[in-house]
Amino acid sequence: MAAKTPRTAAHPAVLTTRALNRATLDRQLLLRRSAMSAKDAVAHLVGLQAQNTRPPYFQLYSRLAEFDPGELSRLMESREVVRIVTLRSTLHTHTADDALTLRPLVQAARDRELKAFRHGLAGVDLDRLAAVSRELVEERPRPVKELREELLGRWPEADPLALTVAARCLLPLVQVTPRGLWERGGQVALTTAEHWLGRPSEPVPAPDATVLRYLNAFGPASVKDMQRWAGLTRLREVFDRLRSQLLTFRDERGTELFDLPDAPRPDPDTPAPPRFLPEFDNVLLGHDDRSRLIAEVNRGRNGVGNQSYGTVLVDGFFEAVWRMEREGDTATLTVQPLRTLRGGERAEITEEAVRMLTVMTDAASHDVRFGTFLDFGD
Repeated sequence: MAAKTPRTAAHPAVLTTRALNRATLDRQLLLRRSAMSAKDAVAHLVGLQAQNTRPPYFQLYSRLAEFDPGELSRLMESREVVRIVTLRSTLHTHTADDALTLRPLVQAARDRELKAFRHGLAGVDLDRLAAVSRELVEERPRPVKELREELLGRWPEADPLALTVAARCLLPLVQVTPRGLWERGGQVALTTAEHWLGRPSEPVPAPDATVLRYLNAFGPASVKDMQRWAGLTRLREVFDRLRSQLLTFRDERGTELFDLPDAPRPDPDTPAPPRFLPEFDNVLLGHDDRSRLIAEVNRGRNGVGNQSYGTVLVDGFFEAVWRMEREGDTATLTVQPLRTLRGGERAEITEEAVRMLTVMTDAASHDVRFGTFLDFGD
């Protein structure tokens, strides 16, 4: 049962890093796997970061008790979930409902992004660019290269990259299937969310409901945490407006944190089993202060240059990286601990690795290895 922490107006309770860790893991379905469906999990988590095609599947694997990769793939084929640029100007997998509401909510961030390309758009009427782009992609889904060439034919003096960035910022463009389907593939082809889903986008919503959903999935959290997660600014007034509905705490640095009154805040000593997270898992990017999951000594250690690796949570914290390779009928998962493993941690990691290889591959045999960090170099 979640431990409830009372609030006092004068002296908000202090939540330790470990307490924040366990609360976040619980909200993220990482403390224990959930029986919810893939669609419900995508909605609960307010989307899955998806600039690569495979990570959303591994995000759900680590969170759901009976996950079948084909379940998410079928949701994409039936257009119940889509791939669209939303939070942090990054591609996410969202439910259809969220694609039509979150995209308008974060439009201000898309407008800021567009300003960075204004020099490449000199002389371009953005309203006309939006109209032309919509006509092109709704006529049929267009590969990025084809869309760029069509736009460049109309604005030959413009920067080609700026034209396609502008189309993406001005319109809610989704990547259509087969892009993103499990064990299938396809080039990126774009159309509008409205056209793909057969219904219009919603009016720009007030952010209040999204703040509450964020806290439900990532809390307790600060204003800056949510701003970093969403790629938005000026959310302080929204939190203040909701303050009477929320509990407030402080972290060990004195930062004010907000939370839902009935949200779980487990005992900090609650066991946390090993979890394999893909590169760019949202839980690792959902806060401005990421110390609740990543110790200062391990910051930046899940990537080298432009190469990012999967993250292994050990006792709830980032303590190892992983990669998976396939050769013939053998799937090999290599784990690199970033510290000396204690007690039964190695055995627990191995057990979870075998489970993941069994669920997420059709390989006849599995090999789990513990390597050195240099193995993950060039």
